[in-house]
Amino acid sequence: MTDFQILQLLPGARAAGGLTVVIDVFRAFSVACYVMGNGAARVIPVADLERAYALKQADGSRVLIGERHGRRPPGFDHGNSPTEIEGVDFRGRTVIQTTSAGTQGIEAASRADEIITGSFTNAPAIVRYIRTRRPRLVSLVCMGHETVAESDEDTLCAELIRDAAGGASVDFESIRARLRRSTAAERFFDPAKDWAPARDFDLCLALGRFDFVLRYGVDAEGTRALYRAEVPA
Repeated sequence: MTDFQILQLLPGARAAGGLTVVIDVFRAFSVACYVMGNGAARVIPVADLERAYALKQADGSRVLIGERHGRRPPGFDHGNSPTEIEGVDFRGRTVIQTTSAGTQGIEAASRADEIITGSFTNAPAIVRYIRTRRPRLVSLVCMGHETVAESDEDTLCAELIRDAAGGASVDFESIRARLRRSTAAERFFDPAKDWAPARDFDLCLALGRFDFVLRYGVDAEGTRALYRAEVPA
């Protein structure tokens, strides 16, 4: 039998054990799914901004994406918006991603047996992955707003994964309606915040758009990155 625990922010990431799902719905790990869905070979998640720049400088063929305080940092190829990268061809590319929340959680989860990312866009695949792996413990880590404040979208995603994995029915439309009214979603409908287009809300809530999980691992060259792992339906 699998036990589930829902943890919050960086302390939660540091305490996470077992199969750990690091969740960032708005927007890091939704973006990562779109990047991989568009053919990227791997995504290197980085907590430190300067390290991200250094990895790009070391190999200019890599694509640098991410944000600080929601906005694309200077010199980045793309920001942290699924709308911005939805139509970009990443086939075979290595993508470096650094964000204020999600990628911080991956680096902090040092006690985890295994790490995958979490978002609504691949939540059904995550549920199937958990059922296939049958771990003793699943830690669902909600990274919240810049790792300092809990957020409805990440917690609701964690609860959906937990409940669905346990066989419970989930009313996603009620989740969507609640998030549309949430403080976290306000940015997407504020014309002054052009770094968070309205379409991002819909793309981040495209439940089950992708049928894979993003697993954090090490390749033959020793590079720690997120890799696409297919999950049978």
